[in-house]
Amino acid sequence: MSEFSGLVAITRQLDFEPDLVAAAGDSGLLFVHESIGFAGIDVAGKIRLPRTGGADDAQTVRVALESIECKGAPALAGVGVVALGALPFDPSARGELTIPAITIARCADGTSWLTIIGPADDLPRDRRIEAVLGRAASVSRGFAGDAAASTVALSPSRFEVRPERPSDEWCDAVAMVTERIAAGQAQKVVLARAVEIIADQPFRAGAVLALLRRSFPASYLFSIDGFVGATPELLVARDGDSVRSHPMAGTAPRSGDPVVDARLAAALLASSNTIDEHRQTIDMVHDTLLPWCSYLDEEDEPSIVAMANVQHLSTRIEGRLSSPAASVLELVGALHPTPAVGGAPRSVALEMIRELEGLDRGRYAGPVGWVDAAGNGTWAVGIRSAELNGNSARLFAGVGVVADSDPDTELAETRAKLQALLGAIVRP
Repeated sequence: MSEFSGLVAITRQLDFEPDLVAAAGDSGLLFVHESIGFAGIDVAGKIRLPRTGGADDAQTVRVALESIECKGAPALAGVGVVALGALPFDPSARGELTIPAITIARCADGTSWLTIIGPADDLPRDRRIEAVLGRAASVSRGFAGDAAASTVALSPSRFEVRPERPSDEWCDAVAMVTERIAAGQAQKVVLARAVEIIADQPFRAGAVLALLRRSFPASYLFSIDGFVGATPELLVARDGDSVRSHPMAGTAPRSGDPVVDARLAAALLASSNTIDEHRQTIDMVHDTLLPWCSYLDEEDEPSIVAMANVQHLSTRIEGRLSSPAASVLELVGALHPTPAVGGAPRSVALEMIRELEGLDRGRYAGPVGWVDAAGNGTWAVGIRSAELNGNSARLFAGVGVVADSDPDTELAETRAKLQALLGAIVRP
């Protein structure tokens, strides 16, 4: 018998469009893309996973979620009982998912739903639910501006920013990787670096997310137990037998000048080295998903995804899963880490990362998202992210190193990527 078999889930439809960022606040869970997604508050249960994705994880989660008695939930992906989480970058590390006690879901069809979970005799109380719904309804009631202003006012105002590893040491590691790649040991290795920020007050996830939403409205916003970010990259999504992925690899800065940015984008598309790097990731994602699919297609040519501070090469991949459809967690386990965040070949790149990066990535660049009992879910790549812990924050950025990479240029790229979070965390 599952440890969750004594829980009951009650779902009802909401009659307003919730603001999921406001509902999650500082301490809740959040995963949302263009207003579609989830806010989770409080904890009904934790699911500990054998590893980062895969068949064992999928079975563990299915048994746990199916053991909860559901009342009132329609047959819509993600409505009712769901689990949210951010999994470690290290594929061999154990992960954890959270089943929220209160979940607000907003679906692509425009409907919104409230689910409460707990023992039948101890469900979340009305006052707690009303407080959550009050925050979620703040936009429609006109209080969002005042709430955002008060949240920012309580945020830190003085900061000390320092790299966890000296820049010259990190550049030396890049140079060592280029030498090994030139010697034929690998095709690509992704090296990341981190900076630490110490502030005069605790960081507030709600304030950071509100600013990230304003700066990166098309990104996947997430907040999972102190891990926050705005990532542009979809690892994999499954809805019934439909499967999607949106890999990205290859980056150029943005200047704010449309003419300059267009020239940089054209150079990105014309670079044979960048196209080859991008192709590695696309081929890996396509070839990995194909055995599970009856049909799988991709865009003929890569396109540019422009963020506020950088622009990426991207290619959309979509298809139909064969019956019975694989759980999204099986697909996550097979895909992670892609060459975009690990390198190629995977095992060799991971060994070089462990040896030379000098960084505990934790959940940085790991999968972040949600799953339901039917195996539906959406998982993004946890880049453009930070770990918040009281008065300190760790921010991460990585680059793909190839044989002709220049360490100083790669260092500049990490700084450009770090701006995505720095602008939301370090404010005057």
